[in-house]
Amino acid sequence: MITKSIISLIIFLIITLITYLITTGGLIGTVDLNLRSQFSFLSSTNDTRTIPTNPAPCRTGSPLRVFMYDLPVRFNVAMLSKNFAGVDENIPVTARNLPPWPRNSGLKQQHSVEYWMMASLLCENCGGEAVRVLDPEVADVFFVPFFSSLSFNTHGRNMTDPDTEIDRQLQVDILKFLRQSIYWQRTEGRDHVIPMHHPNAFRFLREEVNASILIVADFGRYSKRMSNLQKDVVAPYMHVMESFLDDNSLDPYNSRTTLLFFKGRTVRKSEGVVRAKLEKILKGYDDVHYEASYATGESIKASSQGMRSSKFCLNPAGDTPSSNRLFDAIVSHCVPVIVSDQIELPFEDELDYNKFSIFFSVEEALIPGYMVQQLRKISKEKWLEMWKILKEISHHYEYQYPPKKDDAVNMIWRQVRDKVPAERLAVNRARRLKVPDWWR
Repeated sequence: MITKSIISLIIFLIITLITYLITTGGLIGTVDLNLRSQFSFLSSTNDTRTIPTNPAPCRTGSPLRVFMYDLPVRFNVAMLSKNFAGVDENIPVTARNLPPWPRNSGLKQQHSVEYWMMASLLCENCGGEAVRVLDPEVADVFFVPFFSSLSFNTHGRNMTDPDTEIDRQLQVDILKFLRQSIYWQRTEGRDHVIPMHHPNAFRFLREEVNASILIVADFGRYSKRMSNLQKDVVAPYMHVMESFLDDNSLDPYNSRTTLLFFKGRTVRKSEGVVRAKLEKILKGYDDVHYEASYATGESIKASSQGMRSSKFCLNPAGDTPSSNRLFDAIVSHCVPVIVSDQIELPFEDELDYNKFSIFFSVEEALIPGYMVQQLRKISKEKWLEMWKILKEISHHYEYQYPPKKDDAVNMIWRQVRDKVPAERLAVNRARRLKVPDWWR
């Protein structure tokens, strides 16, 4: 009896204790703590012991790690400077012997993105969106510093000129070099970054590098399979006109007396035939300046002055959907009027062009009087708002050395970093497939 009484007493005390703990939350807290210690997905985010410490393949917020191939100088800077003539072509290019981009390069500088990307990696202690690494095993991407645009402009501009063979041979040689690289072989070039900004750059063998991340001006002369927005980066032209640094007029709207400005070549191929049609439609307006012109030193100066004294600058398609005129307009703080149905724009995931540009389809632009009428409807307040935004964002289109925060080359590297996850997905997926890819 005594034993049964003791057991009953113990059971009663246990029940009483459990009831107390439940009503005060003590038991729930203890159980919750024990569960959290067993299952990491229940752990507090402040408990660093349960958070994976392995970094992501391409670390968000960290500079892109770029391995740059050391190519013979004939592939790049020897086309820029005579200082490399007659020297060992395998001499390494460094920040100390990197030649400056020549001031007298004329229109060649439009497609000089390849130079500025290379220079940014050579810049020592510059910070920025990309950093050069010397160990290829830790690289996020591999940069190929072949100046394919400059090669076309230097050796093959006339297409049928005998010097075109030099451009073709450089492409043959660089492709041979890449195919011998174990890092190219590892991903079939998918993690390689190749500037191909001029529409005729790498024109002989571009299909052989179509898996790589290409830096392009637009997609006008590429098939969708070869080049597309999913894997490639649209980069701005380097503007030819000087930036309008002292645009501080007290009344910029009224001081810009021309409504719409265009000065350039009007006979173009492909979608650019719209230029000749616009020339006829825009005749007869006192405040519209539409002039056929070739690019010379004097005409560039005149165009710069014209853009700075105009509210809107017309940017029709050229031989391809894009042209340098858009970026000249941006740095002149002249609101771009874009007439190009298939244009793709740089950094459009970060910049809303609708806030500082006006768009017309080719069909709309060719309606007599329509475009001018619509521009006249834009109020002074709306125009001033767009003008102010142009002043705020124009630094994104500046190529310079050393590079600066959020300038053109840093914006491009940021775009490249955004392409890495898709590239890694493609590589990893291709490695495990045992049958033909059903998405192709």
